[in-house]
Amino acid sequence: MTRKPDLPPPPYHGLDPERSFDRLTEPVGTSRFAQAAARAAHGRTDLAKRGYAPDGTKRLRRFSTWEICRYMIPVAPAHFRRVLKSNPDLPQGEGSGGTRWFTLDEIVALRDHFDSEGSKAKQYKPWRPDGVQAKVVAVANFKGGVGKTSTAAHLAMAAALDGYRVLVIDLDSQGSMTSILGGDVPDEWSTVFPLLAKDYASHVSQRNHVREAEGLAPLPLDETMTAALDVTAKDVVQTTHWPNIDLIGAQLNLYWAEFQIPVWRMTARDWPLWDALPNFLEAEGLLDAYDIVLLDTPPALGYLTINALSAADILLVPLGASFLEFDSTGRFFDMLHATFASIEEGDNAVRRTAGLPEQRFEWDAVRTVLTRYDAGQQADLANVVQAYFGDMMAPHRQEFTALVGQAGERVSGIYEADPRDFNRDTYLRGREAFDRTYADFKDLLLGCWWRDEMERNGGGE
Repeated sequence: MTRKPDLPPPPYHGLDPERSFDRLTEPVGTSRFAQAAARAAHGRTDLAKRGYAPDGTKRLRRFSTWEICRYMIPVAPAHFRRVLKSNPDLPQGEGSGGTRWFTLDEIVALRDHFDSEGSKAKQYKPWRPDGVQAKVVAVANFKGGVGKTSTAAHLAMAAALDGYRVLVIDLDSQGSMTSILGGDVPDEWSTVFPLLAKDYASHVSQRNHVREAEGLAPLPLDETMTAALDVTAKDVVQTTHWPNIDLIGAQLNLYWAEFQIPVWRMTARDWPLWDALPNFLEAEGLLDAYDIVLLDTPPALGYLTINALSAADILLVPLGASFLEFDSTGRFFDMLHATFASIEEGDNAVRRTAGLPEQRFEWDAVRTVLTRYDAGQQADLANVVQAYFGDMMAPHRQEFTALVGQAGERVSGIYEADPRDFNRDTYLRGREAFDRTYADFKDLLLGCWWRDEMERNGGGE
């Protein structure tokens, strides 16, 4: 009987200290961090531009007749071609024969035509009740790597393909969302930072009018704060390569807002910092200009995230099917409760003293979203997570597929991926993973708008 060879020893046995020393570099000083950062910056630019056109710009691909009829406009391909033939003024796309390719701008024009001339039994545009404002959606969790940016980006793209107008606000100083959408953010004055500064400066200016009448010295307001008073939406909102997705981007300097906000708060302790972003969205008319405002938050419950959660109507909390992510998400909800309950308690104490009615934070809907799901390995734990979160859990579990991985390598979303670059089954499976996530989200969105409409009409149909 042949004896099987023994297994080799584990790799951490028998290491020689002298050889280990020979492999060491010199001790690392702070200048090496600068060198590593510079190299990473070059690499980030090179990698990000994998999804760019040769001229250095990011462009959205064209969409085929098959994609339009399957995913965007509910018409049969044969009827679609007949409509194009009988309406030569409509966009005709590129190519010939059965398959043509259209830009999203052209698809918007085609959708408008079908909406006005097509069957009244079909819905060619997504529903939003007249006179009701956009819904603000925050995607948040203070654990990194749970799929916040990926979920937010794909929801924005899916909504845009569905016909909604979307504003994406990147609140994470890492700027991953900004990279996906090809944003150009030279400094913090192209981020939400001046919006927060404007709200603070407006509050201080109003306080100073009162202080002047009382004969008190004004609170300090430097040139930076004075300049912030003139910031408007057109100064920070930029277009993207998606015709119906606009962006307020982020970059590294945005992180300083986490240090600056408490300094402002010490000067004006009655400044409600959590209202800064909601105030800007309302005052600038952005809730009427868009259908959906999507907020991508940093992996921390800091001042930027608090602003996002305060502004949000709908909160989505992505997490993976692991114990650590489930545990972290539970602690995130615990911190949300402690933070906002504390704000309510302090704010309402002041309001009671002034004889004003109390206020409470309230969200239209909150859902946890299971991401990067592996049905073969994680079903049992996912069922446990579902049981504990109950009706706060979105019904669809978002699987990780080859399409998601390959799209990520090109710093783009799966909706930007060309079906011709993939096996058909791979494309359909990857697309379905996010289509179902979007379907869950849209179901929430429509339900919230319907409730708004009922309340506006006094509870009637």
